[in-house]
Amino acid sequence: MTIEQVAREAGVSAQTVSRVVNNHPSVAPKTRMRVQQLIARMGYQPNILARGLVHRRSYSLGVVASALEYFGPSSTLVGIEHQANELGYSIQLCLLHRPQVDDPGQVLNRLLSRQVDGIIWAVPEIGANHEWLEKRTPHLPVPIVFLSMHPTDGLPVACVDNRAGGRMATEHLLSQGYRRVGLVSGPLDWWEARERRLGWEDALRGAELPVDERQVFEGNWNAASGEEGFVRLAGQFPEIDSVFAGNDQMALGVLGAAHLRKLGVPEDLGVVGFDDIPESAYFWPPLTTMRQELRQLGGTAVQQVARMISASRGEASAMPPESHWLMPRLVVRLSSTRS
Repeated sequence: MTIEQVAREAGVSAQTVSRVVNNHPSVAPKTRMRVQQLIARMGYQPNILARGLVHRRSYSLGVVASALEYFGPSSTLVGIEHQANELGYSIQLCLLHRPQVDDPGQVLNRLLSRQVDGIIWAVPEIGANHEWLEKRTPHLPVPIVFLSMHPTDGLPVACVDNRAGGRMATEHLLSQGYRRVGLVSGPLDWWEARERRLGWEDALRGAELPVDERQVFEGNWNAASGEEGFVRLAGQFPEIDSVFAGNDQMALGVLGAAHLRKLGVPEDLGVVGFDDIPESAYFWPPLTTMRQELRQLGGTAVQQVARMISASRGEASAMPPESHWLMPRLVVRLSSTRS
């Protein structure tokens, strides 16, 4: 089935069919609908390779990701794939299994050899894995957008305001009358974990409450480290009356440890997590948490790189690199509400 056959059946030009396939706006709605119905009925499949040769582009995005075993990175990747599909792009996925030591140059060269139109660097900012890349970015032949890293002048970044989220979570506990708020953080070589800790500190200092290392345990995002964290905090900070956990899995471990110690939640201990994973509403008690729209974050990155691709091809006006912040939202449930 060819584009010419579809055009003859529809009584339009092959160019019109091409515009419908490429979602070009200059097609009358009735014509667009007729052509789309014929495409479906006749089983026409556009030749993407041929289209790429004509337009000198691959209609693909390179996506570099890591830590997909965690809720945040995997949810973000779903958002990337969905939005890329909506905009007519396929994705070429490369995984960094050891982002602290893996060579980003090899990954970039691999993607560039596949003729991707743009790149989304969706690797959490762990250690110094972005240092080399930040220096190379201005000289890359294709646009690149970074996810989940500290916004930097001259780099396009899409990220969640984790510091604001940590502050809101802690302020919520303070508003419920808790005063000795412990922190079970994520691994502090992650930018997100450091930002959430800073938000916790901001809230305590804003309430003129002390910030002490006795109040902090560094976990590793899993429930077991949340359980261990609460046990350690209860020993070194016995006056603890609440916990802000850096993610919902660690908060689950905190809830389990509190139950074993026969502490009532929220009567004796308030608990707030971060992420709002689907299961958090079914913990017992249901978990108060900070919801971050991770699929939206991935979609925002795709939209950003798509605009940059259009600008680089002269199809849209150029824009200076900018950062896009998404604000998390507090979801209040029983684990933190005393009244």
